[in-house]
Amino acid sequence: MNTVLDELAAGLPADALITDPASTDAYRFDEASFCAAGAPLAVVRPTETEQVQHVLRVASAHRVPVVPQGARSGLSGAANAVDGGIVLSLTRMDRILEIDPVDQVAVVEPGVLNAVLSRAVLEQGMYYPPDPSSWELSTMGGNLATNAGGLCCVKYGVTADFVRGLEVVTASGELLRTGRRTAKGVAGYDLTKLVVGSEGTLGVITKATLALRPAPEAALTMAAAFASAADALSAVTRIMAAGLQPSLCEFLDGVTVRAIQDYRDMGLPTGVGALLLTQSDRGPRAAADVEAMGEICTELGALDVAVASDATESEMLMQARRIVHFAVEKLGSTLIDDVAVPRAKLVELLDGITAIAEEHDVVVSCPGHVGDGNMHPTVIFDRGDPAAVERAQKAFDAIMQLGLALGGTITGEHGVGVLKRGWLETELGELSLGLHRKIKEAFDPLGILNPGKVLAAD
Repeated sequence: MNTVLDELAAGLPADALITDPASTDAYRFDEASFCAAGAPLAVVRPTETEQVQHVLRVASAHRVPVVPQGARSGLSGAANAVDGGIVLSLTRMDRILEIDPVDQVAVVEPGVLNAVLSRAVLEQGMYYPPDPSSWELSTMGGNLATNAGGLCCVKYGVTADFVRGLEVVTASGELLRTGRRTAKGVAGYDLTKLVVGSEGTLGVITKATLALRPAPEAALTMAAAFASAADALSAVTRIMAAGLQPSLCEFLDGVTVRAIQDYRDMGLPTGVGALLLTQSDRGPRAAADVEAMGEICTELGALDVAVASDATESEMLMQARRIVHFAVEKLGSTLIDDVAVPRAKLVELLDGITAIAEEHDVVVSCPGHVGDGNMHPTVIFDRGDPAAVERAQKAFDAIMQLGLALGGTITGEHGVGVLKRGWLETELGELSLGLHRKIKEAFDPLGILNPGKVLAAD
């Protein structure tokens, strides 16, 4: 190990290499602290692609595991350190290299924060739509690695829909360029889409060319309170079937609404069964859009329907949605599910989650990007009570099984990481999983890139 550290140090600036255990310990976990994490040999904080290549060459030569990390805001353990490995923290590679209004692209390094990029392109009249709730904290590298979604996916899609090309350092330290800058291009296999969402198991992203859109028109936001979650979900299916195409459609169940209000006074009605937030960003047509959404909500039993009067009120409602994770954490330890189902199955999903919570005697908070069927049922429990931990794990697994039974998936945007790798084979099947393993071997024959993540050991 001393040889590895000496070789790393030889090709890095002095402040790029951290070996003191008291300091490296801070890099062990992402936000999924329930998942196991190891003690790293070292943390490297590169500022240039060449430094990343150097780390991978040393690691490959000595077969040392490498775990790429961004802001560690992930929720599946994908960025958790492994024993004796190198943590490659990319947060200092944080430059926006180019914003091009003609080709409508931005070229960024992996450490750029989502919100920083979004604001920078907006200043030039453009828009980068993917906006996970952690957008003020999460890096573009992490967003790319997990194919992050967010609040606007219902209209605009997920991260992969906006990636034109990547610069990727391979396990051997070579530099791979995928995709292209042009709006169109179909030459060869789509390695860009393959790397996006691979959670650092196929390569380390050091640069991305991202597609932009013209800035959206002014938006209006509507909030509808319901006595029952089922009525709110029924309203969602009606809204989507009506072709209204909201730019945002978010669901907060009663447990989550109360948690938010207890965490920060946002003026939310705490006695409701659910709160539905929708938005239209079609400028002059937005008022008619939200009025039509409101009429549907009223027809389906909404207790109250309110439209934000200006951008400030709209932003307050969005802030309430963005702080869900922090608010729910105050209730206890959490296991956050990330199931997505067809929208027509949303009521069945929530009814099933309610039954699972009762069966296993746990509290489940259930917010979600309901417009695209992606729900985040969160099992809340006391980690200090072994029996409560066991019940929580059983409830978590039962929710994933339910999502699959309803024709859904075990993860809509958080990724597999450590938390869900045991469920991946259940969803994919033997043939597909075998192809996954062959792809992994082709990119990383020594198995040093983020080992133990996504694919369970044979």
